[in-house]
Amino acid sequence: MDKPTLDRTDYRIIREIQTNGRISMVELSKRVNLTKTPCAERVKRLESTGVIHGYFAKLDPVVVEAGHIVMVQVQLSGTTAADLGNFNAAVQRIPEIQSCLMVAGGFDYLLKVRTRDIVAYRELLGTSISRLPSVLQTHTYVVMEVVKDDVTLHVPGE
Repeated sequence: MDKPTLDRTDYRIIREIQTNGRISMVELSKRVNLTKTPCAERVKRLESTGVIHGYFAKLDPVVVEAGHIVMVQVQLSGTTAADLGNFNAAVQRIPEIQSCLMVAGGFDYLLKVRTRDIVAYRELLGTSISRLPSVLQTHTYVVMEVVKDDVTLHVPGE
């Protein structure tokens, strides 16, 4: 699919929705200086073209027992297309892995993992992460303090 072309109004809509996904169409229309119908049509277009992928609630990680964060460097034993595909598919099945990034450098992937505590992480490491396809070795870094962890994106514009 071609990359959609966005104008200033689209960017204003995206910024508003990203800040408050539950905003009413009436309020959104006011904030972006459109009437309700054209605003709703733009939002539908942004959704149908994949600019907006969905809406979610921001949860308190401690309350839902996911307050412990580790970053895991993963080195694979092989990096053929099959190795990478198998690893990528298996990572998708582990809900505690919040983020999986393929990187260039001294290792192959960087994982952001959230668990209840270090004991839960240790168990996950032994039962799941170290058993992912083609894993040669892992290095774990325990996060001591979250300074910034945005889930929103910087949207260009005004």
